[in-house]
Amino acid sequence: MSLIFILGVILLVFLFTGIRIIFEYKRGIKFRFGKYVKTLKPGFRWIIPIIETLQVVDIRVITFNILSQEVMTKDNVPSSIDGVLFFKITNPEKAVLEVEEYPFAITQLAQSALRDVCGKVELDTILSKREEIGQNIREIVDNQTEEWGIEIIDVKIKDIQLPENMRRMMANQAEAERSRRARIILAEAEEQAADKLLEAGKKMDQSPSAIKLRLYQTLANIASEKNSTIVFPFPEEVLPRPKKES
Repeated sequence: MSLIFILGVILLVFLFTGIRIIFEYKRGIKFRFGKYVKTLKPGFRWIIPIIETLQVVDIRVITFNILSQEVMTKDNVPSSIDGVLFFKITNPEKAVLEVEEYPFAITQLAQSALRDVCGKVELDTILSKREEIGQNIREIVDNQTEEWGIEIIDVKIKDIQLPENMRRMMANQAEAERSRRARIILAEAEEQAADKLLEAGKKMDQSPSAIKLRLYQTLANIASEKNSTIVFPFPEEVLPRPKKES
């Protein structure tokens, strides 16, 4: 085996070892002897084996769960709150050079911000204004991660766990509120029905013929339900008659 053949094989191995493929949604941070050189864009890339190294960073939107945090709210209600955080790397070299293990750092910041924000408000505010609470957490974390080349896109509050006695109290409160609304609706309906009956009564007083028609309609409704005999305790002539117009 000739020396040229051996050298050729070594050269091919050397060339193939340095081949790197960077996908469209990633960026490559190239180091030479441990020193940052440049950021490589997507495509076919080659680095010098041993001398150069490549660290690939994903620039897509990344989702992290904020682990459940024990929080004491402003009105002294213990609760367990968790959430989800969305972030994106806008400057890959800063994300690699400025902070060690940026995913871990972001989650720690988010957990701390969640405890701080939720601890300064009452439970009712957390339950009714989740979007606002999430926005406040996002702003706090984003201010810290901006210098790392990382943008916090959004923070969502997922679940709020309350003590059993507090859940029972809230359920009783909700039931009482539903009962109150039902009574108000029923009272409003009865008021409207009374107004309509009063209006109908006034119209019947002005027209005796309407009274007779109403009487005949009522008798027809009674007779339609079952075979029955209706007895008038007084002659029809006793009913008031309509006045003739002069």
